[in-house]
Amino acid sequence: MSRITLDTKCRLCRAAGTKLYLKGSRCLSAKCPIEKGATPPGMHGAKRAKKPTDYGIQLRAKQKAKRIFGVQEAQFKNYFLTAKTKKGLVGDVFLDMLARRLDNVVYEAGLSLSRSHAKQLISHGHVFVNDKPLNIPSYPVKRTDTVSLDTKAAAKTIETIRLADKDFKAPSWLDLNKSKYAVTLSSGTPEYGYPKEIDLNLIIEYYSR
Repeated sequence: MSRITLDTKCRLCRAAGTKLYLKGSRCLSAKCPIEKGATPPGMHGAKRAKKPTDYGIQLRAKQKAKRIFGVQEAQFKNYFLTAKTKKGLVGDVFLDMLARRLDNVVYEAGLSLSRSHAKQLISHGHVFVNDKPLNIPSYPVKRTDTVSLDTKAAAKTIETIRLADKDFKAPSWLDLNKSKYAVTLSSGTPEYGYPKEIDLNLIIEYYSR
């Protein structure tokens, strides 16, 4: 199984031509290659001017979303195929399934540095769901669930997670209790706010070929 390492994360952002937020605080700093106007990776990266095909555009959109969420191809495609069987718009259901992954909820709540860091915390048993450790990053968080961080076990990272920033605000679809490092899903229809980074229409077109 392929794995995205620390050494390749900046290259993935450069290849996508946009931030994928794979390296935590570095992505928000002046050290980010995208902030410096970095060219695509490779010795001929700066000379790439070939107009992409429709398929190429769709593939790139799919790859970008897959890497943002840190999901492997088989699972990413399975989310889409499952979304097609559910009631509602395919794109909305698809995004809902991705957004409610435990690793994504931990990241969006500011309880980790990045989604890959969230996966690590979960795998090590430092994340609780309803006061019980759960080590499955793909677990679909329900509205009745309370997700929290084991602050004792994760003491070394508490001061560096996104929540440690006094200006951090969780997205509106999450109800965050900062003092308890705990979060639940908000009631009502969630507004995930991902369209800026993810083009759902292109992803749907890709898998509908």
